[in-house]
Amino acid sequence: MDRLYEYMRRLLASTSSTFHRYLYDEIPWDDRMLGIVGARGVGKTTLLLQRIRDAHSLEDTLYVSADSLYFADHSLYSVAEAFVREGGRYLFIDEVHKYPGWSSELKAMYDALPDLRVCFTGSSILDIEKGDADLSRRAPKYLLEGLSFREYLALFEGVACKPVSLEQILAHETLIPGVDHPIKWFKRYLRSGYYPFGSDPAFDIELGQVITRTLEVDIPQFAGMSTATGRKLLKLMTLIGSLAPFTPNMSRIASQIQVSRNNVEEYLGYLEKAGMIAQLRSGAGGLGALGKVEKVYLDNTNILYNLAGRDADVGAVRETFFFNQMRVRHDVRSSRGSDFSIDDLTFEVGGRNKGADQLNGVEHGYVVRDDIEYGHGHVLPLWAFGLTY
Repeated sequence: MDRLYEYMRRLLASTSSTFHRYLYDEIPWDDRMLGIVGARGVGKTTLLLQRIRDAHSLEDTLYVSADSLYFADHSLYSVAEAFVREGGRYLFIDEVHKYPGWSSELKAMYDALPDLRVCFTGSSILDIEKGDADLSRRAPKYLLEGLSFREYLALFEGVACKPVSLEQILAHETLIPGVDHPIKWFKRYLRSGYYPFGSDPAFDIELGQVITRTLEVDIPQFAGMSTATGRKLLKLMTLIGSLAPFTPNMSRIASQIQVSRNNVEEYLGYLEKAGMIAQLRSGAGGLGALGKVEKVYLDNTNILYNLAGRDADVGAVRETFFFNQMRVRHDVRSSRGSDFSIDDLTFEVGGRNKGADQLNGVEHGYVVRDDIEYGHGHVLPLWAFGLTY
């Protein structure tokens, strides 16, 4: 196991703890077992390593990556068992979804090693309830989204501000300390601020690789799909990139990518879980129901710009940003006469000259405008909705 300890120490030496993601303080780290899931590239590995640096002694802590060659001839459970015999108490397992039979071995750890605390990360596609062994009661999972505009400001621009609530946004209490003109940074965020590697010179290439690997490797591997199906997913993603946001016609999409209608719904579900798209649903269907899919969006504005480049539709960018940021803390639904609804509130998203005609007769309606720095009354600046987490 010396190789595992050496690998952990090398990673910890290059890990900074000066900036923590929003989820860091919300995770009950002392639970016996928990999972952190999220799309490729959003920072799950860094979160684990920061926790080890901040709160643990290396004498009783071990970090492993489940896709390491070490596990070609060692099992996760055997490593955990040997670790406990040596006095280990805290085991952090990264990329658990890349290990065959991961759920059964995690269940075995939980049942047979009661003094061991296990925290693992996995793809957002990973469904704990449908693993080989039911982990839903043993290991709650926490979803890590990409950077909010607020987090982007802290990480890339050195501007710190506390999260604000939706109520504070509606009351125009969204000033960023020391910043009078946030628009210039907001425009940068929309293009390259959602992912922690957004400052890399080759960001566009790296994000393109994230998209391709998610579609051709992650989803097919998890769902047991063929290579040919992975290519269908890539074709579907390209189609969505040219249309989003759009009202889905399952039969037409099926015809265009040459699959059955049922396959389209399944593929869209996987793309959504993988952090590639987001589906806006109606509030219909009764208590606990998902509701009908009214519109399909790309997951975030960075993906939108990556696929569309200079041809990115500014209206699509605005709506995608609003939906992407607000869904983290709120159940965002479609609105009959406008763009979005949250509880009993209605939001119409547009440019600086966007009017309120579509909100006539709506009791709790708000116009969300891009390219304005301050709001008034029922007019709100779009960038402010990026400060909620």
